Amino acid sequence: AQEIEYIKQNVILVGPTGVGKTYLIKHIADLIKVPFVKADATKFSETGYVGGDVEDLVRELVHKANGDVNLAQFGIIYIDEIDKIAAAGNLIGRDVSGRGVQTTLLKLMEETEVPVRSMNDLQAQLQAAFEFQRRGKAKRETINTRHILFVVSGAFGKLKEHVARRVRHGQIGFSAEPIQVMDNELFRHVTTQDFIEYGFEPEFIGRLPVRVVCEELDADDLFNIMKYSEGSLLRQYERAFRAYRIEISFEDEALRLLAEAAANEKTGARGLLTVFEKLFRDYKYYLAGSGLSQLRVTAALVREPKRVLDRLMAEGHKLEAQMLEAGARQFAEKFSSQHALEFVFDESAVRRLVERAQTERMTMSDLCAHLFKDYQFGLSLIKKNTDQTRFVINAEAVDAPDKFLSELVVQSYYPAAAAQKA
Repeated sequence: AQEIEYIKQNVILVGPTGVGKTYLIKHIADLIKVPFVKADATKFSETGYVGGDVEDLVRELVHKANGDVNLAQFGIIYIDEIDKIAAAGNLIGRDVSGRGVQTTLLKLMEETEVPVRSMNDLQAQLQAAFEFQRRGKAKRETINTRHILFVVSGAFGKLKEHVARRVRHGQIGFSAEPIQVMDNELFRHVTTQDFIEYGFEPEFIGRLPVRVVCEELDADDLFNIMKYSEGSLLRQYERAFRAYRIEISFEDEALRLLAEAAANEKTGARGLLTVFEKLFRDYKYYLAGSGLSQLRVTAALVREPKRVLDRLMAEGHKLEAQMLEAGARQFAEKFSSQHALEFVFDESAVRRLVERAQTERMTMSDLCAHLFKDYQFGLSLIKKNTDQTRFVINAEAVDAPDKFLSELVVQSYYPAAAAQKA
């Protein structure tokens, strides 16, 4: 049977920054399980000039396919910022990073053979030399680009202005029907001629028959991204706060406000990270170790973050003090149980222990273990000398534990002198 001619349907994505162009193509590649390579058009130059070689993208597919050339020949190459290589109309001389790159991409976007080993790759050439010495010839392996899908994208800011002028100009005249075109719908009116006038070669833009327009994300889109997407920024911040032992949760009204603020950034989904980091940077810094275990993000928090943070820090400080007090009493109970003594902190000792634990950023168990590390020996000796089993520890013992214990031991040997001094 006669083989049917295959015409590849390469894609050009047009849309503002942050609308998910790269995210979309990457996940399509993951879904169909083919290798995926992404690069920026600005780093390439025409073959033979200083700069990246576009053929390196094809070789990178082989690397992503773990050396499987057959799989690499069905991969996806995604080139971002393609609008940056549009050739200037008034250019004189050789344009090695604009029209030259377009020309080099032409043959790759249809069908050509690309050597797996680059002539500029010293390691690959050395490997070929070793093969030649062993076998008398070097294996020349190539990659066919016939089935490699090329997807290019760009923000095309100036193209949008050009289309707006053309649409307005086309409506001038008595017979012209006025067309209401919203700003975010202008890209839908882009024609091949617009791309050519923008600076693309007709042969180049002709090899991109599928044109996809990604509209600017509005506040509702950003809300849905936060609420429902797999890679939601909410999950990232939940993990970040969980590292500080704080469970964070979000009210829908707060998410709406955050989405509106991110939309005003005009950077698409990237605006979410800008807004989140501005809002939560101080929260992550000041609430870590504050004793607070829950953080509910409300509309009030989004509107007045500093006031809410001050209140939370006060609550956290109070909560931390309560937890430290409980920790001090737990240490006393454990000490008493382990050493058959009644070991008690009075109120002054508890307050001082809490102050020291907060100032020195230590847990209560670590602080008490450090301060009273020798007390089981000293108090056992006192019990042996005097039969005393109940010991009340005050603030003086917290500030100078060794001195306090030494005085108690001395008193146990000379009870009469201690009584006379008292």
